[in-house]
Amino acid sequence: MTPRAADRTRYDRATAHLDAPLAVVDLEAFDANADDLVRRAGGKPVRVASKSVRCRALLERVLARDGFAGVMSFTLDESLWLARAGFEDVLLAYPSADRAGFAELARDAKLAGAVTVMVDDPAQLDLIERAREGGAEEIRVCLELDTSLRLLGGRVRVGALRSPLRTPGQVAEVARAVVRRPGFRLVGLMAYEGHVAGVGDAVEGRPVRSRAVRLMQAAARRELAVRRAAVVAAVRAVAPDLEFVNGGGTGSVQHTAAEECVTEIAAGSGLYVPRLFDHYTSFTGRPAALFAQPVVRRPGVGVVTVLGGGHPASGAPGRDRLPVPYLPEGLRYDAMEGAGEVQTPLLGPPADDLLIGDKVWFRHAKAGELCERFDRLHLVEGDRVTATVPTYRGEGRTFL
Repeated sequence: MTPRAADRTRYDRATAHLDAPLAVVDLEAFDANADDLVRRAGGKPVRVASKSVRCRALLERVLARDGFAGVMSFTLDESLWLARAGFEDVLLAYPSADRAGFAELARDAKLAGAVTVMVDDPAQLDLIERAREGGAEEIRVCLELDTSLRLLGGRVRVGALRSPLRTPGQVAEVARAVVRRPGFRLVGLMAYEGHVAGVGDAVEGRPVRSRAVRLMQAAARRELAVRRAAVVAAVRAVAPDLEFVNGGGTGSVQHTAAEECVTEIAAGSGLYVPRLFDHYTSFTGRPAALFAQPVVRRPGVGVVTVLGGGHPASGAPGRDRLPVPYLPEGLRYDAMEGAGEVQTPLLGPPADDLLIGDKVWFRHAKAGELCERFDRLHLVEGDRVTATVPTYRGEGRTFL
């Protein structure tokens, strides 16, 4: 029996009393992935990215482990909710226009002490100021650095369109705008190198593209290490008491941790290890989060149809955004139908061994987005479900 076949046996046995569709997290794999992130961080704390987990119980589980400290959130509403629930260090990774949220933050000392907001433009400070509604609490601020790699004199850009702040001078100028304003305190700097941390560099069957990605990422790491150090020095000249410099991502943990100026690493997808994180030379994780759809039809030889299953991930449309049929091994989509909203035909020899009601296990392309499709996660240890916990959606929270 292959390791994947053994996993299928465990998952089927653990969930035999449960009807699909359902989602599970294999805690042994989850914990092993957490240990690997800590090992690669080399002693620097890992701040867990909540958008890649979207389950309070699992956020609490990983933050209870040595080597993890703090949450990186994705909306202000989520940040406040987590802070109200007792999370004491929440870094909002994206600028917000949530005026009601800023008003609440400015009125509540506990929330203001726990939440740090993201800024890359003085206009965002203006919005926060107008939203205060009399709230006098000091707002903790983090600045974001553009990490993209510019080639051919800037005519080619590799990396996400995020912050407009690129040079030490630009970042220092906004830093001065923060420290000059009463009611704001500059506490951090963030630089997320998604083109290094979130792009696989060993894609099966595409050796030329994979080598090109590795060359790009090596160049990007060298350029960013020099520029990030200069930016941190410029910001510390303005705000000597800067508390943290955040960088990284699951695919670049060890590389970013090696930079002296970086004080903490951000990671989250590496806990669940979705399918987009299968093709890296920098690490090998264990798939921890899966979902199951039930077989409801057998249209012919070598074909079964499962209920639903059309859960594509965000990003530029493509086959890599689809979930992948994972267990039993050897199933594939029908080219004419793909992953459907209400039904998904699956082809391949394993189909002939599946009966009505059997489960087919899938892996989502991205991590936390799986939790937008399910209101609970069944936590598997060995061949048993030992707990069932709500996702954000299961707690009635849909932040985006």
